[in-house]
Amino acid sequence: MSVLAVIGVLALLIFVHELGHFMAARLQGIHVNRFSIGFGPILWSYDGPETEYALRAVPLGGFVGFPDDDPESDIPPEDPNLLRNRPVWDRAIVISAGVIANMIFAYLVFVLQFGSVGIPDGFDLEPGIFIPRVFADTPAKVAGLEPGDIILAIDGEPLDEGITAQQSLIKVIESSADEPVNLTLQRAEEAVNISVTPKASKPGEKAVIGVELQPNGTVVYRRAKSPVEVVTLAASAFQDSTVRVAQGMASLVTDFSSIAGQVGSPVKIVEQGAGLANQDGRSLFPFAAIISINLAIINILPLPALDGGQLAFLLIEAVRGKPLPMRFQESVMQTGIFLLLGLGIFLIIRDTTQLEVLQNLRQ
Repeated sequence: MSVLAVIGVLALLIFVHELGHFMAARLQGIHVNRFSIGFGPILWSYDGPETEYALRAVPLGGFVGFPDDDPESDIPPEDPNLLRNRPVWDRAIVISAGVIANMIFAYLVFVLQFGSVGIPDGFDLEPGIFIPRVFADTPAKVAGLEPGDIILAIDGEPLDEGITAQQSLIKVIESSADEPVNLTLQRAEEAVNISVTPKASKPGEKAVIGVELQPNGTVVYRRAKSPVEVVTLAASAFQDSTVRVAQGMASLVTDFSSIAGQVGSPVKIVEQGAGLANQDGRSLFPFAAIISINLAIINILPLPALDGGQLAFLLIEAVRGKPLPMRFQESVMQTGIFLLLGLGIFLIIRDTTQLEVLQNLRQ
């Protein structure tokens, strides 16, 4: 059920994004002839007065279609309500509306979380360190650590609670470069012993094993004191999450070689989201918000086939006073789509072959 919940969250985020484009067009009176979630063959469709609404077989995105480029459309080419006949500003609103919708949705998710679930108010701590994430191609991944594991002891020494346990674990790992370290784990209801060898990425750097660390225990929630506290804390959480996501995107440019292995396909996103949902269903709230922010920031990048690429074309048109040749724009967009699909297929294949269930079947 956790996997289905995460897939439902991703579908909702795609729907929100495309709904932003759709509403921005319709509210301006611009013709829209298709609203689709997914790509490929149609699984279900409904023909409205102006628009075909459809669910398609490949759930890797969605699109809003306009009759401008539809040879079967009976709308005259000079119709002022065709998207291409609108001023640059009107078209920019339509193109950027998906990004804006995802950002607004992320903030509202935080509002819903703090208003319904409550406000985090510390941990009910237990001994050990919780592992929410294991990075690919790291000593921890090679050794067999999994998201959700709880490290109870290191080299036979039991760990305390909270920050004390975290500092003890980090100290041993950093001082054990290229030396095996024995970990005692709690995995579900089982006790597991593994050996991991910390590595330093560069000479002189501290050794790591490639995991995120979090105090072991359950989050304690309290009821919000007022609606003002809810919206204020939601704004703070939204801002912090946006900054972290933007910094992560910047790292892809400044330090691509070390970050590239952490880029995941929808398969990896579903796997990690399902792990969070299994641990605590309330984790789906921040998960949905952060993925929505990711979707917004990725789409605003000035890359072909993304919203940012189309906005870049509009900016050039505004400066030149006329659009770039349509054949050139189509060639750039088609190339971008081809490259993005190729990257997506590669990531899906890579992440699917790394799924724990498949690795277990091979053993």
